[in-house]
Amino acid sequence: MELTIHKIDGSKTNETIELPDSIFNIDTPNGHAIYLAVVSEETAKRQGTHASKNRSAVSGGGRKPYKQKGTGNARQGTSRAPQHRHGGTVFGPQPHGYEKKVNRKVRLLARKSAYTLRAREQKVVVVEDFSFETPATKRMAAILKAFSLTDRRVLFLTGSAVKDQNLHLSARNIYKLELKPADQPSVRDIVLCEVVVLQKSAVARLQEVYGG
Repeated sequence: MELTIHKIDGSKTNETIELPDSIFNIDTPNGHAIYLAVVSEETAKRQGTHASKNRSAVSGGGRKPYKQKGTGNARQGTSRAPQHRHGGTVFGPQPHGYEKKVNRKVRLLARKSAYTLRAREQKVVVVEDFSFETPATKRMAAILKAFSLTDRRVLFLTGSAVKDQNLHLSARNIYKLELKPADQPSVRDIVLCEVVVLQKSAVARLQEVYGG
């Protein structure tokens, strides 16, 4: 798939770039793989620290509330049993992880499927490489405005292997804009965005990391 490279002012250059078909135009995008990957990413965010006290964790109840026989009541060993007021909880929530394992090949298929769907919907834009000397939110907002992407959910991928601090600081306060190095967005990021904006070098970075 061949796309024209744009300048940051929104105008087109005379240069084109070929998006690797192995990432942006696979034969059969797999929706179920995308579903599995997104569920895995979402569940991994859960802390799983919820907890309630069972009868062994509730304070008190160290002796029998009354004698074993002769009261006419059912025998009781502790006042902190679940049937008593202030007693422990039966089968209450306990800390545990929610992670769902997804095989590496399925995660890779999900990512390529998500990119392919965005490309086929013509929601991928390639811009020239650029950076800022200092953080400049207004300049980043002006770039989005030039592409008519203001108030749209945008995933902006840079070509650097590490976070470009000035670009990151310029983008972090802009509503609905997510800026990341090309190899760091999750499948959820790709699925939720309305437009994927790639720096020219980000295409080569994607090809290097995911093959093609």
